[in-house]
Amino acid sequence: MNLVKWDPFRELEEVPSRLNRLFGRSTLPAESDREMLSVADWMPSVDISETDNSYLVKAEIPGVNKDDVKVMIEDGMLTIQGERKQEQEENGKKYHRIERSYGCFMRSFRVPDDADDSAAKAEFKDGMLNITLNKTQKSRSNAVNVSIS
Repeated sequence: MNLVKWDPFRELEEVPSRLNRLFGRSTLPAESDREMLSVADWMPSVDISETDNSYLVKAEIPGVNKDDVKVMIEDGMLTIQGERKQEQEENGKKYHRIERSYGCFMRSFRVPDDADDSAAKAEFKDGMLNITLNKTQKSRSNAVNVSIS
C-alpha cells in the first residue's frame, strides 16, 4: 500500500465540480492559458477555427437578443458578453423542469498576433454569433545578422 500525502488545496479545487455534479450542471475543462477567469451565470459553447486568411469564432447563444450581446477586442483579448433573460412566469403555468441557463455570460479569448483586430466583423443570426478576424501580414523587423564575439 502506498501512502498518499493529503493536499487540502486539491480538495478545494474539486469543490466547484462536485457542486456542479450535485446540481446537474456539466463541467467544462479549464483553459487557464487561453481564457480569462470570469464570474458568469452560464457560458455559451464556442468553436474557433482557422483558414489561410482568417480566424472564425462561432458562439452558440440561442434565446439571446442581438441587443443583449456585446463583442469587443481590447489589449489582445476578444470578449463576448451578454445576457439571456428568463421568461416571466405566467399565472396558471406550472414548470415541471427548467434546464436552460439564464443570466449573464462572458467568454474571453486571446487574439493571435497575426489577426487584424481593427477589421473584425461580427454577424448574429439564428442564435449563432460568428466573429471573423482576418489575418494580416504584419511587417516583421528586417533580419539582422548578429556577430558572435
